[in-house]
Amino acid sequence: MLSDDSYLGDVQDVSGTTVRIKMSAKSLTGFVYIDGQGYRAGQIGSFVRIPIGFENLFGIVSQVGASAVPEARAETEDNNRWMTVQLIGEGPRNGTFQRGLSQYPTIGDKVHLVSEKELKDIYGQPDKPYFVRLGHISNAEAIPALVDVNKLVTRHSAVVGTTGSGKSTTVASLMNALSDVEKYPSARIVMLDLHGEYGRALRDRANIFKIHHDQKANNSDKRLLIPYWALNFDELCKVAFGDFSDEKNRNIVMERVFKYKLASLNRHPRDGVTTDTLSVDSPVPFSLHDLWHELFVDTFATYYSDRKGNPRDHLAYETDPNGKELKGNPQLGLPPTFKNIVKGAGEEKIFHLPGTLNIGKQVLLLGTKLRIPRYDFIFKPEQFYPASDGEIHTDIDELLRDWMATEHPISILDLSGVPADTLLTTIGVLLRLLYEAVFWGRDLSQGGRHRPLLLVMEEAHIYLNDQTQNMASSIVQRIVKEGRKYGIGAMIVSQRPSEIDSTILSQCGTFIALRLANASDRSHIASAMSDNLDGLIGMLPILRTGEAIILGESVKLPMRTTVEPPPKNRRPDSQDPVVYDEISLNDTENPGGWGIPKEVAPRYDEVVEAWRAQNPKISRIKKDE
Repeated sequence: MLSDDSYLGDVQDVSGTTVRIKMSAKSLTGFVYIDGQGYRAGQIGSFVRIPIGFENLFGIVSQVGASAVPEARAETEDNNRWMTVQLIGEGPRNGTFQRGLSQYPTIGDKVHLVSEKELKDIYGQPDKPYFVRLGHISNAEAIPALVDVNKLVTRHSAVVGTTGSGKSTTVASLMNALSDVEKYPSARIVMLDLHGEYGRALRDRANIFKIHHDQKANNSDKRLLIPYWALNFDELCKVAFGDFSDEKNRNIVMERVFKYKLASLNRHPRDGVTTDTLSVDSPVPFSLHDLWHELFVDTFATYYSDRKGNPRDHLAYETDPNGKELKGNPQLGLPPTFKNIVKGAGEEKIFHLPGTLNIGKQVLLLGTKLRIPRYDFIFKPEQFYPASDGEIHTDIDELLRDWMATEHPISILDLSGVPADTLLTTIGVLLRLLYEAVFWGRDLSQGGRHRPLLLVMEEAHIYLNDQTQNMASSIVQRIVKEGRKYGIGAMIVSQRPSEIDSTILSQCGTFIALRLANASDRSHIASAMSDNLDGLIGMLPILRTGEAIILGESVKLPMRTTVEPPPKNRRPDSQDPVVYDEISLNDTENPGGWGIPKEVAPRYDEVVEAWRAQNPKISRIKKDE
């Protein structure tokens, strides 16, 4: 009978979900044969079942041999006849497996190896539309590795793995599966791509937004724009003004921002906000350039003190050779030039304006950023750029439509061109805007409850670091804690999970763990998982490239999976450079290396061009495209 063929041993010790089993003499031979197929007995990570009445308890082998012997019997027992099993779920015989336990085994209960046929029944249901296939079970190629989309998105997930383990390829495979327009015609996925890796892999099913977008290039990429007036006041301060020396100066700027927003709202009323409900954080357009010019005058201006009337009517501007006063240009970020103080007898006296502001550092910083083109995606956001009176050509509903409701299921926000000093704040702003849109629109057809949104956060350890509290970390903590209720899910992708805030990682219901060599990374993952599966965690350093252990709420049982990569022309741009390639230049994906002949003199002038432009695509390459 099948039960006799698969018999491994008897339960001898039960401690919570940890069960220690004394193996039978037959299983000690190393092989168990079921229906003519041989299985290795006692393999770490293999599954066992313990029949109890009409139910089967299921567990995973985590230890075998001397380390599995109960402490009280360590000196009297044959040390190689024991194994430890972690219980993970149960199910009726010939029924559906369920996570969790309603009962526990007792001493003497028989333990059986789970055959491939039984695994197929447990893992099965490939025809269900809410399952996506990532690959196959590593030790059973006939069994597909299926992931429940419902649990993957709403209960959050994490994809972790050392550099070179296949992490980016796994994410690309996931995105290809989740963006199947026939299966999921209304899928909504937004990816934060810090290094521009996924544009090539997902171009046919994604809208790609870039900071450095070349409108002349023959492609469908769009410009990534983040209107400064959509930021709340804290975010605006981080991006525009930097830190303030005291609360008084910060409050002065806050009052000026509110004044400009109020004036804009009076001139151009907007649905959803009135002068009574307006706050400094309300996304109401206003001219930051005019505000900067006003603050510059209030901080640095001088005036002719002997002249009667309002000092502002007698500002002491320097003049150009033609006698024209140098009043600056707010829209170009050009500051006015004022004359120096004059106190001497016989000369017209010039003094600073009364009540001069003490925010010179902040005003100069903002002026610099207004003049530097690489900040234009925030401070001069094209169609979202307000006129002096606050009038705009396009409101941010078009921005949200571009990001979340386009013809393609995926939007890739390529952040590779964002200046380093504003990267963390920019990420925080993007995440907050998306969260606010889904949160406040939760009861509408465009909201998350009717059409959930998945946020994929690549290189998450950079901005979700538990050592520094930043805006990105704060909003992601809110997303992972509350997002499930409003239809917004998070997928955390990182090569250093130990650097990610433990609050965020502990809220992930599904883990896709590729090879992890670092002990602190593995322990961080183990502490964040709901299952007590030390045996599987111990396998992480020896996983092959492209192999992952998937466990959590979106899979019925933890499974060691061989992920099927997408075709070569649809893989992310994250492969290792080749030092010496044995493949011919015509066949390789990455021509180059130390083995190619020096046929053409290297053009380092092009390197400098790319460096200055902060864009790897130089003019010669753009012409060829």
